[in-house]
Amino acid sequence: MSSPATAPPAPSNLKRIVAASLIGTTIEWYDFFLYGSAAALVFNKLFFPESDPLVGTLLSFLTYAVGFAARPVGALVFGHYGDRLGRKKLLVLSLLLMGGATFAIGLLPTHATIGSAAPVLLTVLRLVQGFALGGEWGGAVLLVSEHGDAERRGFWASWPQTGAPAGQLLATGVLAALTALLSDAAFVSWGWRVPFLLSGVLVVVGLWIRLSVDESPVFKAALERAEARKSEAASRAERMPLVAVLRYHWRDVLIAMGARMAENISYYVITAFILVYATTSAGLSKQSALNAVLIASAVHFAVIPVWGALSDRIGRRPVYLIGAVGVGAWMFPFFALIDAGGFGTLLSAVTVGLVLHGAMYAPQAAFFAEMFATRMRYSGASIGAQFSSVAAGAPAPLIATALLAEYGGATPIALYVIAAALLTVVAIACARETRSQDLGERDGDGDLEAPRRVDAAR
Repeated sequence: MSSPATAPPAPSNLKRIVAASLIGTTIEWYDFFLYGSAAALVFNKLFFPESDPLVGTLLSFLTYAVGFAARPVGALVFGHYGDRLGRKKLLVLSLLLMGGATFAIGLLPTHATIGSAAPVLLTVLRLVQGFALGGEWGGAVLLVSEHGDAERRGFWASWPQTGAPAGQLLATGVLAALTALLSDAAFVSWGWRVPFLLSGVLVVVGLWIRLSVDESPVFKAALERAEARKSEAASRAERMPLVAVLRYHWRDVLIAMGARMAENISYYVITAFILVYATTSAGLSKQSALNAVLIASAVHFAVIPVWGALSDRIGRRPVYLIGAVGVGAWMFPFFALIDAGGFGTLLSAVTVGLVLHGAMYAPQAAFFAEMFATRMRYSGASIGAQFSSVAAGAPAPLIATALLAEYGGATPIALYVIAAALLTVVAIACARETRSQDLGERDGDGDLEAPRRVDAAR
């Protein structure tokens, strides 16, 4: 039985919390993915105009990857203060930083106006985006995970995860509409700025909703126990959650990093690199590629809660393994369908890829939250998720583009994703099943221990 401090909230309150996390993550991912799409479509012309087209795309993706380099720093900073001060305050800050940087990109002068300073400023703003997103993910999924009950945590915690396809859907939809309505010249001249400037409106809405929710009851209860206890161990955990994570949860951090490899790499190959491959190698139009990602992202959004609910029934590990094995097996058919040259086959390739990706992404929120104790959960989940992004999602479009330029075909790119899938399978095989964890801690020095199971026999 749950204690009063950690009792599940009323359904209406939980839905409001889920909505606040979902809207916030949607805005954050909209901002982040918008950059990725623009990097593939126009930034090579606007900020690296003196380069060969494919080299310009590589340079454009390099600034895209820089944002990932800042994500671990954001994970460290936001995780540290999120474990000390609470989830809500840091989520508000991350939204302001991300929205402000994205809005500023929409006002940025191009290379034609200010020369080499343009890509430098673009890179700085991309760093701010990455820093903010590094702190957003952990706080958003924990706010829902720590409000909900163990029985349906996988389902409820998967909803903030739908912010990724929702943001992709929104970013790609706005870009698709603009490319359909504007000529290529108008889009390159000023149309690309519109979706970046729209971020300002979205941030105001997101802040209004996010400020209306309560702090996590699990965090508040853990903070009260630590204050009452004032033990030396608890004080150390409060001052330096990172040190406690690396001491007590280093294995879980490594497992989370390995689990992210296939999920992260496959996603950016399927949604970002595809815009390059479909238009340069398969001979498809930019509009067709955008439309395929747009439709597939809608399907992705719909299946994530389904996979999350399934993880409540059969466990986090089995669902995650379905996704990792499935993505690896799909890579050769994925590129073969795109090479067929039709919109229908392109759409099938991207949709199936994202459905399989959802099997990894959906249980990830609850899975990572259940690995760590409350006073180090923000740090642990964020570090495990974001440090892996430097080796996974950050270079994925860059590596895929370089492989395409070097070998002129998709086979090396497919093998690259398959290798990541194998690494993730090994990581999940080494993980413990976390379904039905109680996110509260034991008495005494529980802040430094893994959460206990609610029903070990289940």
